[in-house]
Amino acid sequence: MYDAIVIGAGPAGLQAALTLGRMHRSALLLDSGEYRNGTVRHMHNVIANDGTPPDAFRATARAELAAYGDVDVREAGADRISGAQGAFTVDLADGTTAEARRVILATGMADALPDVPGLAALWGTKAFSCPFCDGHEHAGEAIAILGEAARAAHLIGLLGRIVGSITVFPTAEPLSDEDRRMLEGLGAAVRSPATGVSETEGAVTIRSVEGETRAAGVFVASVVSAQRAPFAADLGLAMLPSGAIEIDDFGRTSLPGVSAAGDLAHRASLPGAMASVLLAAAAGQLAAIGIIQSFLAEGA
Repeated sequence: MYDAIVIGAGPAGLQAALTLGRMHRSALLLDSGEYRNGTVRHMHNVIANDGTPPDAFRATARAELAAYGDVDVREAGADRISGAQGAFTVDLADGTTAEARRVILATGMADALPDVPGLAALWGTKAFSCPFCDGHEHAGEAIAILGEAARAAHLIGLLGRIVGSITVFPTAEPLSDEDRRMLEGLGAAVRSPATGVSETEGAVTIRSVEGETRAAGVFVASVVSAQRAPFAADLGLAMLPSGAIEIDDFGRTSLPGVSAAGDLAHRASLPGAMASVLLAAAAGQLAAIGIIQSFLAEGA
């Protein structure tokens, strides 16, 4: 029986496994091969790794974990979690099972994009959602924002000092006159709803009934994120209005023995989880520390 099974091998899961291994606590890390930033070519706003490809980051982390004899890594996802604190059983997607005294959920979130033809093909390469991650790379350039007025206004506030010009395209109904005036007052041009996007000679072409508009990149304001895996619902974990799992300061969920780390969870004091490699890794470390503390409290 492992001390902990970590489900998910993004930054949160990798760091949790490292922290457990360094404290000589046996851990099994499950890697399904699915990652929220799987289509992203380079990570940004990650100190000492600014511009590093995510797959290179994961490869380096995996190589570091190999030095710790208490950490096992399996190339498999998880299908089901049963049991209780001290005796959990995880059914793996490869048909095997594993047991542990604790579980860390680090399966992340999945993004649902607006129904704009061509958008999914550009996601992570020419289409983004996070100004902190991808805004600087478009400094001085023309960009587009896809989405509704309130969120578009927020993005304009963040990107306006970085990029050269901004054009807003709603993704459903045309904007009201009031919203149009508000966005134009912020310095953006406003067009009719986007009917499609495509990459043309390294740039993005956004189509609408008004014709075609070229931009260096597109920021999507209306991304909807949801739990990538079913475990929060299966285990009956307390949830937050954001759709994330509610945790305490050390990543503990409402079910004893189950912790959560990364962008699938946050404390109730925060409005939502931020999609950040650094914050996810920090959350993984805290979750592992919380588990280690629980073992000490048991005298184990």
